[in-house]
Amino acid sequence: MKVLITGGAGFIGSTIASAFAERGVTPVVLDSLITGRQEFTDGKIFYQGDIGDGELVDTIFREHPDITVAVHCAALIVVPDSMADPLRYYRVNLGRTRDFAEHLVRNGCDRMIFASTAGMYRPEADLSVTETSALEPQNPYTRSKMMAELMLEDVCRATSLRVVSLRYLNPIGADPQLRTGLQNSKPTHALGKMIESYELGVPFKITGVDWDTRDGTAIRDYIHVWDIARAFCEAADRFDSIVPPLRPAGEGSGYEVINLGTGDGTTVRELVEAFREVVGDAFVAEEAPARPGDVVGAFVRPDKAWDLLRWKPEYTIEDAIRHSLQWAERRRELDVA
Repeated sequence: MKVLITGGAGFIGSTIASAFAERGVTPVVLDSLITGRQEFTDGKIFYQGDIGDGELVDTIFREHPDITVAVHCAALIVVPDSMADPLRYYRVNLGRTRDFAEHLVRNGCDRMIFASTAGMYRPEADLSVTETSALEPQNPYTRSKMMAELMLEDVCRATSLRVVSLRYLNPIGADPQLRTGLQNSKPTHALGKMIESYELGVPFKITGVDWDTRDGTAIRDYIHVWDIARAFCEAADRFDSIVPPLRPAGEGSGYEVINLGTGDGTTVRELVEAFREVVGDAFVAEEAPARPGDVVGAFVRPDKAWDLLRWKPEYTIEDAIRHSLQWAERRRELDVA
């Protein structure tokens, strides 16, 4: 059994590839290497190219007819970049996904697991989101992912393609064996900023302390990337039970959405305390005003993931911090080599 992973040289895609390999499933990686790292493909079947290249995708399926599912992780994901260049985000996240779906249908591959975002939801009053929460994407990145999902659902209604969309918010950590991790040496999320402050020996700034949360600081749903990878493996294992291949007329669209998350999220103060648990009490944080564009955040309720995937996070926030710190050191070694 083989699985095709687009974006398989990136942070999440490479981790998913390793998780499948550990379960005896051979990953076939397709990545342009525009943001992915060549070394993340070591030891794997690898094709360099664009997911919109129909001839290349045809070649992959001709050479690997035992591919049973496509995991689609290839995307642009940086929110500020999407604000500055929305056309690029729609071209890649929506247009290339349309092309790739067409290539799958042509090659008779009827199973796709789509890496998506829970950032397209409007949070409920308690800041949680579920699969039934209203969709209200706030930037071109999340809008492009929502539009890609709407398009895929239409394709599922009209063709043999079936899709399971896994939506999550804030992946952190690294492959626990440090085979792969974040490509970006300076991640902009709160944990990345904490690691940078810790390494430079300067205080970390908690920007915004009067949000309507349990401690006044913003909340995020940090989830260990290996837990995300496990969910993709479970979705592949249970795919036909989640979205049956033969559906009576009028019963389902062949499209299913499942959220991945912790169920309660982590506030910035809680993240600071968890960071101190890992590195020691000398780590200093100080309060600062909220910045323009800051938002209170949200967290995911993963009840459906447990029901359909028998999945819940296994790693703690401290585990994710520890693995992130270890990967930061490992990445420096790779960059020097």
